[in-house]
Amino acid sequence: MRKIILFIASSLDGYIARETGEIDWLPENTTSGYDEFIKSIDTVIMGRKTYDQILTFGDYPYKVKKSYVFSRTNNNSKDENIEFVHDADKLVKSIISNSGTNIWLIGGAEIISIFLNLDFVDEIILSIIPVVLGKGIPLFKDVEKKVKLELIKTSNYDKLVELHYKVLK
Repeated sequence: MRKIILFIASSLDGYIARETGEIDWLPENTTSGYDEFIKSIDTVIMGRKTYDQILTFGDYPYKVKKSYVFSRTNNNSKDENIEFVHDADKLVKSIISNSGTNIWLIGGAEIISIFLNLDFVDEIILSIIPVVLGKGIPLFKDVEKKVKLELIKTSNYDKLVELHYKVLK
C-alpha cells in the first residue's frame, strides 16, 4: 500500500518559514536525501500557500508527478499540472489504494496538521537546518493529539541532519 510521507525541512527551533513565508534561510546547493526521495514518489500534496511559494521559483518543478493543491476557494487556474481539492478525507481515500509509489505531503503547516489529525501521515522525514529563526511558521500547528513516532534512520549531510520516523498508529 502507498504511504503518505511528510518530507520537509525546519530550522533547529522548529520553523518551516519566516512569519512572512520566506524560506531564504534554507541552504542552497547542499547535499540531502531529496534526490533519492523524489524518485520514490509519484504524487505530491501541498497547501495553497506552499504552491504559490513554489511558483515564485520559476516553472512548476513537479510536472511529472500527479499534484494536488488544497485550497478553500474554487480555483479556476489553467495549470494542467495541478488538481485543486478541498477535502482531505475524500482525496486520501481515492488515491491511497490506487497503484503507484509513495505520496509526498510537502506542506505547509495547515495541511500538515490536517493530515496528522486525520492519521493520514505514515512517515516523517525531517531535515534539521542549523539555524535558529526565533519566530516564524511552526512545523506543527494545531495538532490535536499526541503523535507517536519510531525513529527509522538518521542521516548526516554536509549542512543538515535528516531524521526519518515512522508514525505509529
